[in-house]
Amino acid sequence: MVGVEANFFLELGVVIIIAGLAGMIFRYFKQPQILAYVLVGVMLQPILKGLKYIVYLVSNNGFFSFDIPTITSDIGIIEPLALIGIAFLLFIVGLEMDLKALRNVALVSSLGGTIQVMILFIVGYFAALLMDFVSLEAAYIGLMIAFSSTMVVMKLLSDKRELQTLHGRLAVGILLMQDIIAILAISILTAVNGFSASILGVAIVKFIALFLVAYLASKFVFPHMFRFAAKHQELLLILSLSVCFMFSLVFHYLGFSVAIGAFIAGVTLGTLEYNIEIIAKVKSLKDFFSLLFFVSLGMGISLSVIKELWLPLLVLILIVMFVKPFVIMTICSLFKFTKKPSFLTANSLAQVGEFSLILATQGLLLGHISQNVFSLAVIITLVSITLTSYYIQYNQFFYKALQKPLKIFDSFTTEGLEYLPTKAKPNVVLCGHSRIGYSILRQFEKVKKNILIIDFNPEIITKLVKDGYHCIYGEATDEEIIDRMNLSGIRMLISTVPNKRDNLLLIRKTRKSNRKAKIIVTASDIDQALDLYEEGADYVILPHFLGGEHVSNLITDMREKRVKIKEERKKHIEHLEERKEEGHEHPKHH
Repeated sequence: MVGVEANFFLELGVVIIIAGLAGMIFRYFKQPQILAYVLVGVMLQPILKGLKYIVYLVSNNGFFSFDIPTITSDIGIIEPLALIGIAFLLFIVGLEMDLKALRNVALVSSLGGTIQVMILFIVGYFAALLMDFVSLEAAYIGLMIAFSSTMVVMKLLSDKRELQTLHGRLAVGILLMQDIIAILAISILTAVNGFSASILGVAIVKFIALFLVAYLASKFVFPHMFRFAAKHQELLLILSLSVCFMFSLVFHYLGFSVAIGAFIAGVTLGTLEYNIEIIAKVKSLKDFFSLLFFVSLGMGISLSVIKELWLPLLVLILIVMFVKPFVIMTICSLFKFTKKPSFLTANSLAQVGEFSLILATQGLLLGHISQNVFSLAVIITLVSITLTSYYIQYNQFFYKALQKPLKIFDSFTTEGLEYLPTKAKPNVVLCGHSRIGYSILRQFEKVKKNILIIDFNPEIITKLVKDGYHCIYGEATDEEIIDRMNLSGIRMLISTVPNKRDNLLLIRKTRKSNRKAKIIVTASDIDQALDLYEEGADYVILPHFLGGEHVSNLITDMREKRVKIKEERKKHIEHLEERKEEGHEHPKHH
């Protein structure tokens, strides 16, 4: 290798080595790895200068002597690979979109998410105008602060096992709506360089036509192709990449971003039965190229912007960290969600995300925004993502600390969501109508008056009211609701809430007023289960172990000829179809 090839390989190698070491350090201290990669980009130039100096000193002292190619920090070498990183990032986002799992929060996700983006865009736009940014730059700033980070939020919620909670589904649903709006915004801004109505109309028509072609291909072409490719694992990867690049090239040829084509390709393949296998194969490529994307962002930051634009930086960070969660919590409350899931959802989305960075990158390339605005966007993203990692990690602490001031949101949520049809006081309390709660409730269908259900999902309560169950809308740990559970007179308390603190409180409150009541609670791991048993629980449900126990009992019954497998199969299919109607999709693990 000589010349440019050696230079390229050397610089790429140094970037990967430094990014790998930084990633390990940040992972050890439980910090977001995106932050590590961007900081590598920021520090790359001084690091490379230092490396050159060390090599020079060692070489001159006679340890060894050779001509080292010049190492530069020219962003042009990394940029083409970073573009592939953006494409793979959006390809994976498209593949992982699971619309069915969000049916129960569809209205707040779609309408509420759209309203949130509009409000934050307006706030950001006018705040930027007041700080003397030109109109087009103010529009970019408004859009950038409106979007949150799908990648960071899903990773942090997944680590805490909160993706399948109500606030987890609310956050993911709103993120999905944000992503769709971001895709449209990037498409339009890429295709339109002067906001002419006719050009904008043509761009939208072209986008819809391409999306329609993608939909038809996903229904009639790709299922047959990928059924054949799935028999040959290496072909599955190559064919997936072919579809990704094909859509990217077509979209690029018609004036849209390459990344948008990759996203549509991901959505198209995400409908196939092989989407999990495709994700598993492409994920490593995405991780590698997106690393280079975030490093290139860091290389493009001008640190002098902190000194020059400290006031806009401070104002926009305050909007993202305080105004944005307030807006999201207000919207969730208006859609009748109680203050706890509303707060935890808003808390999760208080950051600027990767779509904002992609938008900023596109704006810089198109000449719509200056280098200073680009640097501003990257710094705000870094700060907000770092703070979000602590927001989510300690979300229960923040909620408890702010519980009294948050009572202002209660006025939005209580009307019409309580149903106590008979004077008889139920002797069984079920806290949480989740997948487990749904199964438990089936056993009480003939004696509805004997059970009281507490849940903080307004759509579930609305359905239970129609079905004639006693139910109260709210959080099971709310002191007012605990007082109305009639704990001294119940025979059994069942909690499907997976939060350890909530279950400890319910156990203590029940045991204080009723020593005879049976208490069944839920835990997410073995240590939690043992702690709950020690506190006084009669039985602890561990959802991850239920399937194995059920199959074990089924096999025993089959061996002893107490059941017939064909009858069990038929009953299970009927049960699954019933669950599907309820929107209880089983969570996917990628």
